[in-house]
Amino acid sequence: MTVSQNYSNDHQAARNAALRLLAVRQRAAAEVRTSLRRRFYPATADAVVIEFEAAGLLNDAAFAEAWRESRERSRPRSERLVRRELLQRGVDAGVVGAAVEGMDDEAMVEQAAESYVRHLKGLDSQRFQRRLAGYLFRRGFSSALVRRTLRTYLQQLEQLEETA
Repeated sequence: MTVSQNYSNDHQAARNAALRLLAVRQRAAAEVRTSLRRRFYPATADAVVIEFEAAGLLNDAAFAEAWRESRERSRPRSERLVRRELLQRGVDAGVVGAAVEGMDDEAMVEQAAESYVRHLKGLDSQRFQRRLAGYLFRRGFSSALVRRTLRTYLQQLEQLEETA
């Protein structure tokens, strides 16, 4: 086998590996590059990433926007945490800034709290506060926002106990 045939086979194998990665979910270019570099030469991995970016199969801006929408829709997180997740995946800071611009932490904290409160029914006030606060902090929300949300839910809890 000649050197050019070997490169061609390696390049095709890297392309196939990248397509398999993208079949599972949309990914950042840096994620694909890192994954390919574990199995292939860096030059081959870089060439495949460049090829996929040119073909529109890899687009960090579209990936960042989809990531944000996913977080807003089903896994609420703060803007700060979504920003950090995207940066960890290798998305450029400018692209990340554009993607998370306008995220509403107030709406996200409300959505997160609302979904989690169902799991806390029947707990005493102290445990309720501790667990809900921990859940919201782990999702990157600020202490001021968490305190305000706790206050709202505690008032609702007290009103329910008074009417019962």
